[in-house]
Amino acid sequence: MQHKPVIGWIGPGIMGEPMCKNLMKAGFSLSVYARRSTSAQALCELGASFYPTPAALAANVDIVISMVADTPDVEAVLLGDEGVIHGAKPGLLVIDMSTISPVATREIAAQLISHGIRFLDAPVSGGDVGAIAGTLTIMIGGEAADVDYARPALEAMGKTITHIGAHGAGQLTKACNQLIAAQSIIAVTEAFELAKAAGVDPAKVREALLGGFAYSRVLELHGQRILSENYQPGFKAKLHNKDLHIVTDTLAAFGLNLPGTQRAASYMQTLVDNGDGELDSSALAKVVQQQR
Repeated sequence: MQHKPVIGWIGPGIMGEPMCKNLMKAGFSLSVYARRSTSAQALCELGASFYPTPAALAANVDIVISMVADTPDVEAVLLGDEGVIHGAKPGLLVIDMSTISPVATREIAAQLISHGIRFLDAPVSGGDVGAIAGTLTIMIGGEAADVDYARPALEAMGKTITHIGAHGAGQLTKACNQLIAAQSIIAVTEAFELAKAAGVDPAKVREALLGGFAYSRVLELHGQRILSENYQPGFKAKLHNKDLHIVTDTLAAFGLNLPGTQRAASYMQTLVDNGDGELDSSALAKVVQQQR
């Protein structure tokens, strides 16, 4: 029987904890690092080992997976004074599943590779529901051989696993995902506003469109949230706002002017500035409705 790699996890949060549980269910041995040890308590009770620093974790595993909040957090846990880079044995595979800057990802990859450490960027889509169910969409940048090595672990967490291209391609794809999602929320809201202005039931409009070419998961899931004004978070607006800042920074890095994306980013920032950052990102509809 082929040996399953030992996995070290950095960042067992809302997404990370259920992903870890799915890895353990699939038979992987798990070790964990978290800034607050209490965040790893539930996993340790299930048999995971805890390490006090990312460097110590990296010295005792075959694969390190990071799932933290933002670019500076990834840089800290992978490259910082007590980061993975200082404890890893040559040949360690690092998989960053956070959502961070594609430009910074390429720089992180280069630094790790210069120390003999393999790297994949593998951000996810599907939210906490997908994390719990093990049905995440995983978009990957890096070497094909490293993707093959990691695939059994990735398959324990995700349903759609796509190797996009070289380092940074996974994060670039996630940026595309986030800009499409934000603009789709705006489009769905504007369709509902048009229906209401014309005296047509937007719920019936949604029902009809779900069977047509305009169907999307945003129309299906967020459309219902918008109709019922139920913005209990699945994916918080403040996190989508962070992601859209990554998108606009990436546009600037490549000298692109994409007005639809910039409008969506501006609206999401307004939503957060209005104090609604803890709501689901579909609450972007509230800002659209204010534009009437």
